[in-house]
Amino acid sequence: MSPGPSFGNWPKSIPLRRFSPEQWSRQRPTYADADPGLIAAATRWSQQRPSGNWYAIAASGAIRGDRPFATTIGGREMVAWRDESGVLHAGPGACPHLGAPLASAQIEDNALICRWHGLRVGPDDGAARWCPYPTHDDGVLAWLRLDALGGETPTDAPILGPRPADTAVHAVTRLVGVCEPRDIIANRLDPWHGSWFHPYSFARLEVTGTPPRDGITEENHRFSLAVTFRVSRGLGVPVEAEFSCPDPRTIVMRIVAGEGVGSVVETHATPLGPGPDGRARTAVVEAVIASSERPGFRYARRALPLLRPLMNHAATRLWRDDLAYAERRYRLRTHQI
Repeated sequence: MSPGPSFGNWPKSIPLRRFSPEQWSRQRPTYADADPGLIAAATRWSQQRPSGNWYAIAASGAIRGDRPFATTIGGREMVAWRDESGVLHAGPGACPHLGAPLASAQIEDNALICRWHGLRVGPDDGAARWCPYPTHDDGVLAWLRLDALGGETPTDAPILGPRPADTAVHAVTRLVGVCEPRDIIANRLDPWHGSWFHPYSFARLEVTGTPPRDGITEENHRFSLAVTFRVSRGLGVPVEAEFSCPDPRTIVMRIVAGEGVGSVVETHATPLGPGPDGRARTAVVEAVIASSERPGFRYARRALPLLRPLMNHAATRLWRDDLAYAERRYRLRTHQI
């Protein structure tokens, strides 16, 4: 990691570091570095990545065995549930008989029973009337594969970047914005806005590496930066991180130096389809997966009931701002302003 400020006799066993906070308006402006052409080129490149037709729908723990989970993807109603063994299943959200909402169905064994007329559908129902979808459960997120919507060569599992070997310490946040997935990705491909737009979370943010404006490839597409995650006005955790795009609807921030090496923030953008106003809706499904080599980190697993709400609160606060950013980009791009 690049040299930071002097911390005197601050114990190295404590990840927090003191820093001298700057007045917000006195930060070094980053508009000259945040090249719109580079951000646009990186976004275009990301949209050409293969996805295997997989869509993140929610936290793994949000799909339960006592009631179905309903959502839309690309304007299509979907329903997901777990059987009595905990296996994830998914399929169309409308009953093939008269279109009743399977979101209100009852789960029995591994099937759904429609409340309108008692029709039973499930993973063994391979007929054309109601066809189940392939699913994937990685213990953090629940996924389903929609080949007709994705239109790509399907893969057996979602295309993910590296994760910590132990994913137990994680939290998942889901929010919905009026935009398209590419607007979510473009937001994160502009790391220069971090300490200006989110001064409550980031300080001393410096972008240390970018892709080329022309000729972006798998090898050179990452953004790298040094940043201090702010804990209080004068305390923070300095790290080095990189941003990468494993598929067109995902951007991953991975800590590569400093506290929590290997920890990731996966931001998945799932198109829900048009809302009542005809404008696009996108779900941001963000997974924070923490890791640390510190001996005391083993206690984090025990504290998860307390940690998760705090992690979700921090992610929600960030994304309330970033969704405003992405939504405005969408309105500008589609000439709605």
